[in-house]
Amino acid sequence: MFISELSLVNFKNINQAEFSFSSSVNCFLGNNGQGKTNLLDAIYYLSYTKSFFNSIDSQNVNFNENFFVVQGKIEDKDYTFDLYCGMKKAEKKVFRKNKKVYKKLADHIGVFPVVMITPYDINLILEGSDTRRKFLDGLISQFNKQYLADLLSYNKLLKQRNAMLKDIRFQKSYDLLEVYETSMDEKARLIYKVRKDFIEEFTPLFNQFYRDISSNLEHVDLLYDTDLNDHTLSELFQLNRSKDEKLGYTSAGIHREDLVFSIEGHPIKKFGSQGQQKTYLIALKLAKYEFIRQQKKVSPVLLLDDIFDKLDDNRVGYILDLIRMNKVGQCFITDTSTTKVPSVLSDFNVTFNQFEIVSGTIKS
Repeated sequence: MFISELSLVNFKNINQAEFSFSSSVNCFLGNNGQGKTNLLDAIYYLSYTKSFFNSIDSQNVNFNENFFVVQGKIEDKDYTFDLYCGMKKAEKKVFRKNKKVYKKLADHIGVFPVVMITPYDINLILEGSDTRRKFLDGLISQFNKQYLADLLSYNKLLKQRNAMLKDIRFQKSYDLLEVYETSMDEKARLIYKVRKDFIEEFTPLFNQFYRDISSNLEHVDLLYDTDLNDHTLSELFQLNRSKDEKLGYTSAGIHREDLVFSIEGHPIKKFGSQGQQKTYLIALKLAKYEFIRQQKKVSPVLLLDDIFDKLDDNRVGYILDLIRMNKVGQCFITDTSTTKVPSVLSDFNVTFNQFEIVSGTIKS
């Protein structure tokens, strides 16, 4: 599967642009601040119905404008379809496939799979559990629609329970609260099982990528940290009832779970070098790519943002070998140099298209 055409209007710093892409490698080249990463983000939008960098749609509209449009043509063997994302300030975002509007944006997730590798991936290590859960949920949702539906239902119930906890001192009955809790427990059991099974299947794939990139220098692990290993959610609600009432929100549940990134049995955030952390993240993203490919029987589009500047030759060479051996499908690469990436790709005998980007436009 690949994107053959991309059209943008008023998207971030890009007033208007149209592209035709190769099904193999495409390079966006130019100085910082010209819009290269924004082009990758536009492709990401067509996959996830939102920005990789800014989830507030209105903030992705070009300055002094009140709307943006992102359109793309997607090709997969003998099947071609068009995607449209339009957003006007103060109005609801519209997302269409072949001119048919999605009633629920969640229905689109997994239709056009994309994986992005970017320096911002370091946030998976440095930030809180919410960032890692989003990674986990986003990956599973690519191939498991029921999981996404259960997750959305759980989150809706969670908001209702939290609203009641804030007002609990004005209520004399727990009946309605317990109704929400029973429904949340049912969804939590389903979500917990899918997450647990996924981690067990995904971790060996991740470990293999890490060993390949690092030449098997150290042992890393990816662990699912959850209280549901020892308690049901209903039991956790009872154990934390007084605490939750004081806090005014739900302090335990699948919305508080985490992924533990470790190296040699220790948190990689504290004990991993910068090089080890980068290797960990690349292995994680490449395992995500391969897992989606195996599950969906299609190759996701791979977006590589500024990796030639941020990674050493060994890590870049590993990724280029995957491209050269056709182990990944369509690939997009950004870089600040107009000569470095083309030179390296040529050395690896990789065919590519290149676009020089200046202030959000293609330089002729």
